[in-house]
Amino acid sequence: MKVFITGGAGFIGSHLAERLLADGHGVLVLDDLSTGQMANIEHLLDHPKFAYRIGSVLDSPLVAELVDRCDVTVHMAAAVGVRLIVERPVHTIETNVHGTEVVLEAVARKGKLVVIPSSSEVYGKATKVPFCEDDDLVLGPTLRSRWAYACSKALDEWLALAYAREKGLPVIIARLFNTVGPRQTGRYGMVLPTFVAQALKGDPITVFGSGEQSRCFAHVRDVTEALIRLIGCPGARGDVYNVGCDREVTMLDLAEMIRAVTGSGSAIVKVPYAEAYAEGFEDMQRRVPDVSKLEREIGFRLAIPLETIIEDVVAEQRARLNAAV
Repeated sequence: MKVFITGGAGFIGSHLAERLLADGHGVLVLDDLSTGQMANIEHLLDHPKFAYRIGSVLDSPLVAELVDRCDVTVHMAAAVGVRLIVERPVHTIETNVHGTEVVLEAVARKGKLVVIPSSSEVYGKATKVPFCEDDDLVLGPTLRSRWAYACSKALDEWLALAYAREKGLPVIIARLFNTVGPRQTGRYGMVLPTFVAQALKGDPITVFGSGEQSRCFAHVRDVTEALIRLIGCPGARGDVYNVGCDREVTMLDLAEMIRAVTGSGSAIVKVPYAEAYAEGFEDMQRRVPDVSKLEREIGFRLAIPLETIIEDVVAEQRARLNAAV
């Protein structure tokens, strides 16, 4: 098949493109390089089944043209990272909501399969864990831009499911939980690459809040495997799936693990949320997926251990630092 990936020069999109090409599929990438990087796909440029266009997912005629040339669309293009979301809420809402609208309109004209990656952020302030796909969503007040991303991704899901029910569009929604691995940047607040960069440079490892908040990290290699299996699973269409690992780790424990792997002498320093972002910033204490539905559907469990993830990220960042020197 030929797969169209919006945001294909981004962290997850580039890994998905790489894996699809390795499996013998064709890949067409669209990216405006606002958060994606040409360096992520540079090694793919000479592949005979790879092509890319620099442009915006908000460009309806361009998106329609590229959708027409492919069998499946994976809509990865989105505003990403807590820092970007807090600092540019207008960009977040417009990119996430209107971009998805453009993609859905284009694929609906052709009735082609579309995968909409969503986010664990849609669960908002929910305290019942693990999070199940049919749980209620608990969002914070509109006065706090922190929740703009969660709301925009939830609206993406509702819109996609509306197309599925009203127009019969084959849609799959994948709620991703903290995907990490090589090529991810800490520029927009992603915690694991940020901690690794700080540890390798000998800078203080800055843990926001109490450090007792926990997350579940999934290797991008596992996530791409799950996405490809969902694409090939007719029974997954018209439904929502948590995609992630269910092993919890607190931010303080994560910092300690990274310090141990890097052999760093960096101090671990707690930074109040108000100092890191803005007064009144709210965070989720725990974010744990129930992945049983995904496992039943595709027969696959995301299981690359956190230790391996950290080693992979450390190796990549260490190589970059050595190359720079």
